[in-house]
Amino acid sequence: MIQVRVLYFASLRDRAGVKEETLSIPAEATVADLKQALRERHERLGPALDSVLVSVNREYALPAERLADGDEVAIFPPVSGGSSLPPTVFMITEAPLDLNSLLESLLLPSTGAACVFTGMVRGRTERGEPHDTDHLEYEAYTPMAETKMKQVADEIRGRWPSVEGIAIVQRIGRLEPGTPTVLIACTAAHRDTGVFEAARYGIDRLKEIVPVWKKEVSPTGEVWVEGDYHPDEQDKQR
Repeated sequence: MIQVRVLYFASLRDRAGVKEETLSIPAEATVADLKQALRERHERLGPALDSVLVSVNREYALPAERLADGDEVAIFPPVSGGSSLPPTVFMITEAPLDLNSLLESLLLPSTGAACVFTGMVRGRTERGEPHDTDHLEYEAYTPMAETKMKQVADEIRGRWPSVEGIAIVQRIGRLEPGTPTVLIACTAAHRDTGVFEAARYGIDRLKEIVPVWKKEVSPTGEVWVEGDYHPDEQDKQR
């Protein structure tokens, strides 16, 4: 057996009834195994565990990740600038994007439509001067990036009030060709209520005001890819 320190935040702390606790689990246990153990230990946690985020030693963790003795495991809801309804997810992460899990976290009983945009690393670029890409390296000013992601979500809801759930997620670190780098998802009751337009607006605004940068590494060298949009007074959070 191994011991892990489990920390609870926000609504998960209220459901568990404790701020933190130390648990003994089998030596080969994964994050998924720990979630099942928590489901059995804290009955009120059960309904929330399907959509919680988990970090191990302050890094986002996937369900199959194995735990080690002494690990610090944090359990928390998706980062949100408002209440849990409508569901909103903002995330800067080095972990692979689980598209199905992220979409599931946005669903409400009334949801009947979802539009998901995912950008990915190209191995070959034909636009402009054609060239190959070995990999991209992303970095972000994370605290400000999450604040501006909230602004983008607020703008979407201001323009398309029928949109229910919104997810804006950006990966950072080294990403190989074919790897999803960003996700914008919008859900609503019906497909004709703006979800397509809202998702398009979301990715366009992310490229304008969310401080994320990428370095393109090719067989012939490397270069930081920079935009040309300069935010003005109207781009400030109100």
